[in-house]
Amino acid sequence: MPGAARRYDPDRRQRIIDAAIRVVGAKGIAGLSHRSAAAEADVPLGSTTYHFKTLDDLLVAALRQANEGFARAVADSAALADPEVDLATALARLLGEFLAGDRGRAELEYELYLAALRRPALRPVAAEWCEAAAAGLASRTDPATARALVAVMDGISLQVLLTGTAYDERYAHEILTRVLHP
Repeated sequence: MPGAARRYDPDRRQRIIDAAIRVVGAKGIAGLSHRSAAAEADVPLGSTTYHFKTLDDLLVAALRQANEGFARAVADSAALADPEVDLATALARLLGEFLAGDRGRAELEYELYLAALRRPALRPVAAEWCEAAAAGLASRTDPATARALVAVMDGISLQVLLTGTAYDERYAHEILTRVLHP
């Protein structure tokens, strides 16, 4: 419409990111496009391409937001910060809470995380997640062990999510203890 006033919408970018996460959760990454995100966010298609020039730009924003969950849980955990609490016990419990809480959310986070295998633009964000999770363990162990613990938790999470098996906290505790005390 010529002469129409542009509507100020400061939350539009965030709504598009939220919509992209919902689309990936429902249809997988293959179902995400600027058009599907715009439809889910109830915004014009031009808004998605204005805020996110490429689909990878949108995926980076979605991955960054999705990654906040577990890394924040690590950083905010009182048990992980307490040197009196056994680290393997605290991590095994935290991992169990993550996987039991909202399985769909865990699957979504890993789908976005693993998309970095084929989309190089996502790799720095995936690396940020690993670094943030390891940094959350910095007060309890050395950097190499922290990275190893994150790798083990990644592996256990993927096995649970991909095979549909129940999370076994005792097994996770045993493996995490082996990393901490070889």
